[in-house]
Amino acid sequence: MGSQNAFCPGGNSSTICDCSYNMSSWEQTMDHLYTYFYLIIFIPGLLGNSLALWVLCRFIRKKTKAIIFMINLAIADLAHVLSLPLRIYYYFNHTWPFGKGLCLLCFYLKYLNMYASIAFLVCISIQRCVFLMHPFCAKKWKRRYDVRISITLWLVVGFFCSPFIIMRSNSAPSGSGCFKDLPTRKLSPRLVAPMVAFGELLGFVIPLAIISFCSYRIARSLRQDFPGQQAVSDKHKALRMVLVCTGVFLFCFAPYHVNFLFYMMATQDIIVSCPLQLVVKHFHPISLCIASLNCCLNPLIYYFLTTEFQQQLARHGSSVLRGRLMSLESSSSFKE
Repeated sequence: MGSQNAFCPGGNSSTICDCSYNMSSWEQTMDHLYTYFYLIIFIPGLLGNSLALWVLCRFIRKKTKAIIFMINLAIADLAHVLSLPLRIYYYFNHTWPFGKGLCLLCFYLKYLNMYASIAFLVCISIQRCVFLMHPFCAKKWKRRYDVRISITLWLVVGFFCSPFIIMRSNSAPSGSGCFKDLPTRKLSPRLVAPMVAFGELLGFVIPLAIISFCSYRIARSLRQDFPGQQAVSDKHKALRMVLVCTGVFLFCFAPYHVNFLFYMMATQDIIVSCPLQLVVKHFHPISLCIASLNCCLNPLIYYFLTTEFQQQLARHGSSVLRGRLMSLESSSSFKE
């Protein structure tokens, strides 16, 4: 049956293919993929982002050099990480007893995390670049400006992520399904095309262009010597920060956004080639898993690229560990 449905009948491109592949084996593979992948990233994501928030909020007094944006980035990651146990439960048990509202919330948090991460990675890159090029601007910059920008970004990203749940909330899922088993609303091609184009442009192309431009500007400044600029070591630190943001951005989010354009056309039956539909739908869960890796990679940005973060973590982390060991020793001696 698979070979008969591999191409459109009669080769007519205007005819929508009946791609009635037997996807049951792939559905089981997807369930296993999601289950084990979320199990793998849950503990590192939870510990890494919790530790990052603890250090960034409590011990770093000077909330400059994109610290506020890092805090918001950690919050976005932690929100998604905390929803992973429910995802693991569903893909392991193949049932969702927690109600449709919580299902849609967890579904929404994944995309909120993705695009909030993109937004704050862009903010980190812009701020490091601008402060390097204009050091006097950095001295006048107030912490409340970053707070206002962060609040605005949360509102904007939250609003533009709402179509993800609107597209999936048109009817109750079959049985007690959730996440990938939620039904997708069918839209007209005239509506799908501008929605996808706008999402790809605003959520991927423009952020990529901004981060790339920031990297170029900082790299270019290393070859020039302008009066009033910061030390070369600061430039190298800023360049490393922006390049790592670019690397995380490309590694985690490029596969999803490249595939997303074709995935939307496949789910809306705009793509009529059944083999292409199959490839796109198979790669979609893999790209989503890669995107979720940002929850584990972002804490590395704080640790390896922020000197004050390393110092505060080493100082207070060791003191907490020593206190814990002393309490364990005292309790054990008391029992003896």
